[in-house]
Amino acid sequence: MKRVFVAGHETDVCDGMTYKELADIYQKDYKYPIVLALEKEKHKMRELFRPAEDGCTVEFLTIADKAGYETYKRSTVLLMLKAVSDVAGMEAARGIRVHFTVSEGFYCTCQDVKVDGGFLASVKKRMEELTALAVPIEKKSLPVEKAIEHFERHGMADKARLFRFRRSSTVNVYCLDGFEDYYYGYMVPDTGYLKWFDLIPFDEGYVLEFPPMKDPQTLAPFAPEHKVFTALKNSGKWSTVLGVGTIGALNEKIVDGEIGNIILAQEAMMEKELGNIAAQIAAQEDKKLVMIAGPSSSGKTTFSHRLSIQLMAHGLKPHPIAVDNYFVEREDTPKDENGEYNFECLGAMDIELFNSQMQALLRGEKVSLPTFNFLTGKKEYKGNELKLGQDDVLVIEGIHCLNDALSYSLPKENKFKIYLSALTQLNVDEHNRIPTTDGRLLRRIVRDAKTRGASARRTIAMWPSVRRGEDENIFPYQETADVVFNSALVYELAVLKQYAEPLLFSIRPEDPEYPEAKRLLKFLDYFLGIDSERVPNNSILREFIGGSYFHV
Repeated sequence: MKRVFVAGHETDVCDGMTYKELADIYQKDYKYPIVLALEKEKHKMRELFRPAEDGCTVEFLTIADKAGYETYKRSTVLLMLKAVSDVAGMEAARGIRVHFTVSEGFYCTCQDVKVDGGFLASVKKRMEELTALAVPIEKKSLPVEKAIEHFERHGMADKARLFRFRRSSTVNVYCLDGFEDYYYGYMVPDTGYLKWFDLIPFDEGYVLEFPPMKDPQTLAPFAPEHKVFTALKNSGKWSTVLGVGTIGALNEKIVDGEIGNIILAQEAMMEKELGNIAAQIAAQEDKKLVMIAGPSSSGKTTFSHRLSIQLMAHGLKPHPIAVDNYFVEREDTPKDENGEYNFECLGAMDIELFNSQMQALLRGEKVSLPTFNFLTGKKEYKGNELKLGQDDVLVIEGIHCLNDALSYSLPKENKFKIYLSALTQLNVDEHNRIPTTDGRLLRRIVRDAKTRGASARRTIAMWPSVRRGEDENIFPYQETADVVFNSALVYELAVLKQYAEPLLFSIRPEDPEYPEAKRLLKFLDYFLGIDSERVPNNSILREFIGGSYFHV
């Protein structure tokens, strides 16, 4: 017999008893289905098919927890591919590509089958049949050489290319009723867990829709964000042109000595798009307020500088305005439910001062602009005066810039809104996408350590709070932008790798942030590194790794 501790209760378990069997005992104490186990002493995540460890303290994770939710989505992709194979054949399943997030789901395309209502209805019906049967999802380990041979034989070239650069000697492959595939991350024990999904025709393919994590047993209405989708789709076309849609393809470019041209081409594409945005602004004489917003680590500061240069090339005189200089005094800052200052809510901004000064500038008056002192928590006036001329334009950057409540008194016809985000266009392989938030988190870990002296552990610990602030204050307004700009660089993760890995390795197994650090390290292990000397000094990436031309 073994002893396992769950929620403070000691439980005797038989030898060989799995975490799934243990979870079944405690499921009644959880609101949502349990999908993973966490061995708390080691901070190690475990799939439920594994035998329970003697003497360990276990915390169960459900589909409402981040790791559990990602496990649910990942497993549903396998279920979908198996259903496609059953309905239309293995060749059709091989032709499925999982691209990026749309609404609450994944945008997918199929190379070999016409995607219409009938096809999707048949696939969904087969998925539901497999769910009702609770078919086991089995895991096996293959030597890398055999894994490469296996996926080449089955026409999954992206996976074979990925494993060519695999440092470990084995690869974990998941099997669902004879259909085998590789996945970056954990899986549920069987298809009976996968009850909530939908298949929705969209654009040139379809969306595999999931329930939202905050209510993971209810499908929300499909609400695609068309402007963000278009930006992601265009970035995917860039990747196709460059020949680097997946990590394996990027690694091959590095090995073949072609990465220098990839970097220059990517930066040139980005500069061209910046020029197009500046041309749009210059063509509208009434656009005096360029409002820029985006989530954490999108590169807003560098973007503002580079856009300003392009505006100058179009005959305009840009003036940067950081909304962060319009915080209310520290003692007037609202607090959150934990009694901590909430610097990300709109109430933390001196909205009246901002509006009165921007109105004055639009009237042609001279204004003394504030500088916020973050040490004293007060605004200071240091002689930074500004008066707008005919060709002057304000480039205003802040997390609330797309929210008209910030600039409520300013004429809409004078605003040009830009939503900026690092929308990762690179995928692990055909069926494994890289979450956009992973790229931004790695950017922030590197920048926080370099410029703020913050450890990777602290950055990871703060990240859920940062994400909540983005969900409340940024994402609801992204579709109101006139332009969506993707600041992600197809090569950047191979550069960030050398900076992020030592920081992540500093997190100890006993730290609560260790599972996330371990996950990110495993992810970075897919990449070959790129020397940061190759990165141009005006690149957005320089905002995070240092060496920028701009004061960032």
